[in-house]
Amino acid sequence: MTGQVRGRANRAGRHEAGISSVEVVLFTPLLVGFMLFVVALGSLVEARGQVYGAARNAAREATQQRSTGAAVNRARIVAEADLRNRCSGSANRLPTVDTSLTGDIIRVDVSCTIDLSGLSWVGLGTSKTVTGTSTAPLDERRRFER
Repeated sequence: MTGQVRGRANRAGRHEAGISSVEVVLFTPLLVGFMLFVVALGSLVEARGQVYGAARNAAREATQQRSTGAAVNRARIVAEADLRNRCSGSANRLPTVDTSLTGDIIRVDVSCTIDLSGLSWVGLGTSKTVTGTSTAPLDERRRFER
């Protein structure tokens, strides 16, 4: 009787032989694809953080100027310096900076088109436009000419 049990166990094991190899072959591409998708999303989040940081730095620098024209120019210079190698799409690859003054608050909007052509196969497209906005109060001790 023990011979029959042993024989059945061997036959059952033969039917399942190679199943784990098939599982590895099927699931490895899915796992690799998922990891690459996570990397693509991570690069997009990093780009967003850089654009928001550039908007924050530009608004902070703009508040230190003495006139609206100087504030706009300084905000543009700082945003361009922060994002010089990150933006794409335009001929000079510089971000778009809009500055507005409402009361005693300066608002800076920075837009940047991020090149994702190396990750287009993941489904994110070839480029994304990221916009960051930041506001900063004018320095109360500094005279600001409008």
